[in-house]
Amino acid sequence: MKPTLLILAAGMASRYGSMKQIDGFGPNGETIIDYSIYDAIKAGFGKVVFIIKEEFLDNFKAIFEPKLAGKIETGYVFQNFDLKQFGIDIDIPREKPWGTAHAILAGRNEIKEPFCVINADDYYGFDAFQKMVTFLTEEANGSNYSMIGYEIGKTLSDYGSVSRGVCKVDDAGYLEDINERTKVLRDGDAIVYEEDDKQHPLAPDTRVSMNFWGFTPEVFKVTEDLFREFAMANQEKPKSEFFIPLVAEHLVKTNKASFKVVPTDSKWFGVTYKEDKPIVQDSIDQLVKNGTYPENLWN
Repeated sequence: MKPTLLILAAGMASRYGSMKQIDGFGPNGETIIDYSIYDAIKAGFGKVVFIIKEEFLDNFKAIFEPKLAGKIETGYVFQNFDLKQFGIDIDIPREKPWGTAHAILAGRNEIKEPFCVINADDYYGFDAFQKMVTFLTEEANGSNYSMIGYEIGKTLSDYGSVSRGVCKVDDAGYLEDINERTKVLRDGDAIVYEEDDKQHPLAPDTRVSMNFWGFTPEVFKVTEDLFREFAMANQEKPKSEFFIPLVAEHLVKTNKASFKVVPTDSKWFGVTYKEDKPIVQDSIDQLVKNGTYPENLWN
């Protein structure tokens, strides 16, 4: 059974200012998602599932269905604010979604095979998809998951801080600890994260999560249980978010699952700020010029 690619595309893109998930960056208006799906098909994924807001559905189908018909199976699931589906009977007001780990729960009834989770607005490179398919088809089980580990120095924006899951990896290449740092940035020649109004240094080769995770469907049950606890504990914190690294940290700390950190030397690029767009466009242009991708991706 071929693995599934689950794409996180329900975010509000508040710092970008528009729906960057479907913004055009390639020479013919290709989105970053287009390049991820192209690499995923080439690597051996059999299905792509988009996690979106329900009001995005028509736009996504209009953009992706003509391109992907006959190339890969597609599906759509919705991230929303309905807590009753998780057995929570109270209403907790929110302005933004509950976060990435909550988002993957939208796929719990759609996905029955090993799967990979990625962001819609990040370019990861073919190497990451190829390594993930190998893991999902040869090693993944309910107690052995994975993540692609990028060097933090190759993942930053020149225009502001970013969120990164900063990893501690043991000598065998498995995740020991992961901490979501929500303000990572360059400070001159140094890389730091800010917390409690203080700056803390990070080595440029520190491995970080770019939300490129490999799971089996067993992860849905523990994620749902943890989300119920998280939601009830954060009723009065409308900006709190339930991140995938929180689930990974719980599984590692309780010895319920291990996470193989699969290293890649690929340079990540993506769009957090509007100012990132020309850099992404230029990066894709260079990949087309060097033959990594055809100029017209789907023809």
